[in-house]
Parts: sequence; structure tokens; C-alpha cells
Amino acid sequence: MFSVFVPSDSSLKKAVVEDLAAVPEHAVWIDLVNPTAAEDKAVERLSGIAIPTREDMQEIEISSRLYIENGARYMTATLMCHSDTDMPRTTAVTFILGDHRLVTVRYDQPKPFALVEAKLARSCTPAITGEMVLMELLDAVIDRCADILERCGAEIDQVSHDIFEPESERHGHAKQYSQILISIGRKGDLTSKVRESLVSIGRVVAFLSAVVEGVKWSKDMREQLKTMQRDVVSLTDHASYLSSKITFVLDAMLGVVNLEQNNIIKLFSVMAVVLMPPTLIASIYGMNFKAMPELEWAHGYPYALVLMLIAAIVPYWIFKWKKWL
Repeated sequence: MFSVFVPSDSSLKKAVVEDLAAVPEHAVWIDLVNPTAAEDKAVERLSGIAIPTREDMQEIEISSRLYIENGARYMTATLMCHSDTDMPRTTAVTFILGDHRLVTVRYDQPKPFALVEAKLARSCTPAITGEMVLMELLDAVIDRCADILERCGAEIDQVSHDIFEPESERHGHAKQYSQILISIGRKGDLTSKVRESLVSIGRVVAFLSAVVEGVKWSKDMREQLKTMQRDVVSLTDHASYLSSKITFVLDAMLGVVNLEQNNIIKLFSVMAVVLMPPTLIASIYGMNFKAMPELEWAHGYPYALVLMLIAAIVPYWIFKWKKWL
């Protein structure tokens, strides 16, 4: 079962078919989602092109992702999926362009596909071709990456504020450093996946720009390709900037944690030094030797308490005077 899209007067109609005979000859877009071997064979007979397997789509070398075979252009890109959840991931999607018909092969649900389907279902030119649908899909993918980077940048700014907030706002409550570290890790993972997707899309756009020289594409579509190339380059640079900022925020977070730990250790050290003289005095008069004249003093006990109190206050006052606390 797969989806076909057929142009009408002002929109692109979607139909889910199970029989190859039900596929109209003038279909401009065939969308294969989790296709079976039989569906692959059916589309191959209809369009006269070979459908790559899922294993072929996972290949990372450029020659296996971008090539021309029997007049059809094969382009495999890595797209973002489930970026709004805590478990974003990437998926390989193959675009096959031949004879003004677009065939897409995917095994997940990237959001740009649903957005383009809804947009073309509302309005499109009756003379729409597979090339135009491909341009819409690539444009939607780039816009989606831009939206993810914008959201990620805003969230990184919030994390940075949480780390560097004024001391008066931090005082009185325990900061959830573990949650901040988890948030930083997730933002770093999401940013790296978006950058991977942008690099992949950039290669597809560059490939199209190279092969379009021998194809009669309109001037508007050529200009749109150039605009996409500029957008991909700028977004890739922005993703690299966000990655550097995440690294800085992570280093700052670890530095703040180290400072907090040092303050705790310093507090224990001060307390140990403050309590050491009173402990020494109490230890001396707790030895219970017979030849200890102070044991016969009538007021020896209060004198010892006062002496221990003074011995505790003096080191504390010295620490405060030296501004070590």
C-alpha cells in the first residue's frame, strides 16, 4: 500500500492504493512508506526505475546516496524525526526524480512530508511536476531545521540563565544541576542531529544544482536552488555556533559544580579548624592523671568551658578577618 498524488485543477489529490492498476499514469508523486518488496516491484514496473532497499539507503558514501541511473536522479538525505520529543532521531529518505515524477522512499514520518501534503492539498498549480514537489519538500525540510535550531537556541539561553543567575536568586534553594546537565546533553544531541541533516540536505541541493544544467528547469526553480544553498550554509554555520555554545555552557556548568563542591569542602575544613582547639582542651582534661593540679580547682569546669569557647571564636574571627569565608 502506498500513496500517490495526482494534480487537479487547484490542488494535489492524495490517494492510498493497493493495486498497481489503480495508479494514474499522470501521478506526479508516489510516496512509499515502509514499502514491502511487492510494492517496490510494482512501482519499479510503473516508473521504470529501481527502488533502493532500506540497507542501500543506510549507506553513507556519497556515490551510494547521490547518483544518476537510467536517466533518474537518486538522492538520499538524512532527515530529522520526532524532534519535539525527548528522543529525537534521524532517518534516511530517498528522493527519486525521473520523467517529471517524484518517488520518495521512507521508513519514518518526518514532519515536512505532512506539511507539504497539507499545503499542496490546499492549493497548487495544475501543471505541477515532480521537480516542483521535490523543491517544496526540500524547502520544508530546511524550514523545519531552522525552526528546530531557533527553539534549541532559545532553550540554550534559558539553560545559560539558570547557570549564571544572580547569587541572590540561587540562595535558599538547591539547584537541580543534574537536570541542567541532562538538558544540556539533550540540546547537544539535537543540535548535532540537525547539523547532520543540514549537511545531507546541502549535498542533495548541490547535486541538484550540478545536474540541473542539463535539464530544462525554470529560472525561478534555479533561483530557488541557489537560495536553498545559501540557507543551508547559513543554518549549518548557526548549528556549529550552537554546538560551540553548548560546549561552553557545559564547561561552565561543570565549573559551577566544582565551585559548589569546593565551597562545601572549605566549610568542612573551617569547621574542623574551629573545633580543633576546644577538642584539644577537652582531651587534655579528660586524661584523668592524678598529678593534674587543675582537677582540684573549684571553678575549673566553667574556666575550661570559657577557654574552649574562646579557642573556637578566635579562629573563626581570623578567617572572617582574612575574608576566607
